[in-house]
Amino acid sequence: MLRANYNWSLADRIDTYYQRYICGDYCDLRTKVIITPLTCLLGGATGNPWSNKGKKRSPVNIQITELPNLKQARPWYDEIDSTVLQQNLRRLDKAYNNFFQQKKGFPKFKNKSKYRSFTYATGVKIKGNKIYLPKLGWVKFYNSRPMPDGFKIKSVTVRKKSNGYYISVRIEDKSVPTFPVKNLEEITTVTGLDMGLGKLIYCSDYSAIDNPRFATNKTTKRLHKIRQRRVSRKKKRSNNRQKVGRRLSRFQHRIAVKRESYQWQTAKKIVSKSDGIAVEDLQISNMIKRCKPKYDQNTGRFLKNGQSAKRALNRLIADASWYSLTQKIEYMAAKSGKIVLRVNPRHTSQECSVCHHIDPDNREGEKFLCTNCGHVDDANFQASINIKNKAINHYSLNIVKKFSQKVRRDLPEPKQLNLFQTPTVELTTGKRKYHYASNGKRNEPGNLKEYAFQLSLFNQENNHPDRDSL
Repeated sequence: MLRANYNWSLADRIDTYYQRYICGDYCDLRTKVIITPLTCLLGGATGNPWSNKGKKRSPVNIQITELPNLKQARPWYDEIDSTVLQQNLRRLDKAYNNFFQQKKGFPKFKNKSKYRSFTYATGVKIKGNKIYLPKLGWVKFYNSRPMPDGFKIKSVTVRKKSNGYYISVRIEDKSVPTFPVKNLEEITTVTGLDMGLGKLIYCSDYSAIDNPRFATNKTTKRLHKIRQRRVSRKKKRSNNRQKVGRRLSRFQHRIAVKRESYQWQTAKKIVSKSDGIAVEDLQISNMIKRCKPKYDQNTGRFLKNGQSAKRALNRLIADASWYSLTQKIEYMAAKSGKIVLRVNPRHTSQECSVCHHIDPDNREGEKFLCTNCGHVDDANFQASINIKNKAINHYSLNIVKKFSQKVRRDLPEPKQLNLFQTPTVELTTGKRKYHYASNGKRNEPGNLKEYAFQLSLFNQENNHPDRDSL
């Protein structure tokens, strides 16, 4: 019912927008109202755009005001809480505004598998292991995280997943201070991060975090292929197909849970390294796009464009889930009072960190060899250092330089001989510091202690005169 309401409201806004900018003045056949550009809004909805107080209403408010008429025309919608219907329309309005303001994808019509959540705004109560949902009653649930005292419930979202229903509770306490925010002037240490596939993250301090490849390892790929093949062999729209489909969904859900847990652990390690974390501002959706098709001008046939080889790379990038990992790092950084710095990824893997020479020939696979100064390094660690330097220069940070500790030389420095001295071993070799134990008698074979005695074949240890001293 919510999905039908969402799709109908989306179609209403699409029709109104189409008529507003293409057809001009028109008469809506459903409401028999003449709509003109003076009364219709940007991405508007069919209805009265003016409130009783004479103020112009937004499209989402117009559709919310029409909800009582919806319940009169379709009485079964009275079984749904009014706040759930309102949040359903606000969800559509947010997706619609993201298209016009943030240049994201246009909202799509939802099918049964794409619409699996609804939100309550008020009226929710929690008591022990039970939660009260309006129009549904008291429902038992596993209280994995008890709500602290003094917090008020703001909203509750119910989600359906492959292994059951989940509830997300958003709480608020205005008396609790917000997390501290660190200014750019207070940042003294920065860690550059380069996202990879061999390793999940390469840090500028020459440390790396492994990439488990939860969905693309050999065992998981084989199991996923078997379960997917079982689904495809079942008859469409049959009970057996739904049964094996749910089994495949649970398998994919377990992979997603493992990946999410590992990413939270990784984000915690990364944030504890420094005050600022520098990451690349990657457009991952563009990185995993399909290759453009190539045509033969003479025959009109398709030519090879490398998509079959890029398909494996796209799967590895999707399995690494760099965008989700970056979001978790930002969340942990904000919670710890630290800052995530985004830099332009241009030439980060082709620039030399020593002489700053940029050349595509500097990198060859995982190796980096500067064609100008001859600097040799791992290409991924070199990119993480460049990301760190870009963040320092772009944000004008005052970084504290750490000097490495002096390491003891393996060999002593040779002595400088005079003109008339003959080089010998004693003169050219410096004195090495030997451990005091090397001069003891314990190194001699058969001497465990200085006062140990060598017993003969016929002597007994119990009759030895110095047995007590030993």
